[in-house]
Amino acid sequence: MALIRVEDLSFKYLGSEDYSLKGINLKVKKGEFLGILGASGSGKSTLCLTFNGIIPHSISGEFEGNVYVKGYNTKDTSVAELSTLVGLILQNPDSQLFNMTVEEEVAFGLENLGLDVEEIKRRIKWALKLAGLEGLENEFPPNLSGGQKQRLAIASVLAMKPEVLVLDEPTSQLDPLGREQVLSLVTLLNKEQGITTIMVEHNTDYLLNFADRVIVMDKGEIILEGKPRQVFEEVELLNRLGIKIPTSVKIGHRLKEKGCINRAALNEKEIVKELRRLLKKA
Repeated sequence: MALIRVEDLSFKYLGSEDYSLKGINLKVKKGEFLGILGASGSGKSTLCLTFNGIIPHSISGEFEGNVYVKGYNTKDTSVAELSTLVGLILQNPDSQLFNMTVEEEVAFGLENLGLDVEEIKRRIKWALKLAGLEGLENEFPPNLSGGQKQRLAIASVLAMKPEVLVLDEPTSQLDPLGREQVLSLVTLLNKEQGITTIMVEHNTDYLLNFADRVIVMDKGEIILEGKPRQVFEEVELLNRLGIKIPTSVKIGHRLKEKGCINRAALNEKEIVKELRRLLKKA
């Protein structure tokens, strides 16, 4: 049984003439890492907002079809109830941080759940350790680096112990170090903690190596779906859609066009291996 099931989902924002989502059908299995790709305006963020009920409960519009999370229909389940199942991380961590200390930030959602003090303390310690923020409990969040802020936002969601983590371009505003810190944490949460992960991310090199499956969206529709190796083999289509091609795949595509190799979607280690092989033959 799929942990998330989307059936014939269409959505149009109030005042808009066009649908942002059109007939979306999608299943996400427990423990899966699903990457979402698409140009700006393709519907990626809108789709993410349907997983935890913000659409249709907090953002109104014409909503058709159904989204089920662990069997619960999001139309009939409140955002508060869904927050214990689905955690959402946005691209700008400052929009999610508003407490005076790191500890208070993580405690906020837990207090709203009505948990006892000892359980709140245990969860704060657990979440901050996972996020690599131990020792910063009393720090003022605005004083943190960009990567630390995003990891704090993730820790605040993790403390709620959701079964699904949805990340909407979580590294887009980070420097290279912050980006690496956040992506390493996401990998740990999915591969070692087994948290189902749905991620909109323009770092396609990362998705090639770590996603279990990738969907490509265009004009509100899913137009391509499969394992990363299958999706990134479609270099010409992805280029037309304005999607960044992983560096190793660009090289692989050139070699494939010249008849040197049979497939383009290779990672960095595989490309180096192929280049060495070709040099030996030369």
